[in-house]
Amino acid sequence: MNLDFENLKKCIRTLDSSLKLLEQSDPEAEVYDVYRNAVVKGFELTLETSGKLLRKVLKDYAANPGTVSRMVFKDVLRLAARHNILTPDEVGRWFSYREARNETAHDYGEGLAENVLSLAKDFLKDVETLMNTLQQIQEESR
Repeated sequence: MNLDFENLKKCIRTLDSSLKLLEQSDPEAEVYDVYRNAVVKGFELTLETSGKLLRKVLKDYAANPGTVSRMVFKDVLRLAARHNILTPDEVGRWFSYREARNETAHDYGEGLAENVLSLAKDFLKDVETLMNTLQQIQEESR
């Protein structure tokens, strides 16, 4: 298995920077909305990118790798827990992240954006943990 983590690393850095800039902004300033939108989009992109890498890793655990490609995201997370890639607590948080992402993708509004903002710091920690775990799995498979 040869995974490229550079895109995910860039997504994480960009999301982290956007979040820091948002926190330094005045909520009444127009730039606050720009940074908030950047956090929401960065959250979505980072979630999708990490999900794709997770699917690639899980294909090595499946009897039929094609089934992993067709799984809904929650089933991918459950499979990751079965193989000790994610803990049950992490899976619960990832369910929340996915739900927030789905809500913002279908009905963007200030309230939904604020929900993503409330999850963003924990998400950054969890996505970095997942990336480190996937990198470790890759190293062990060599």
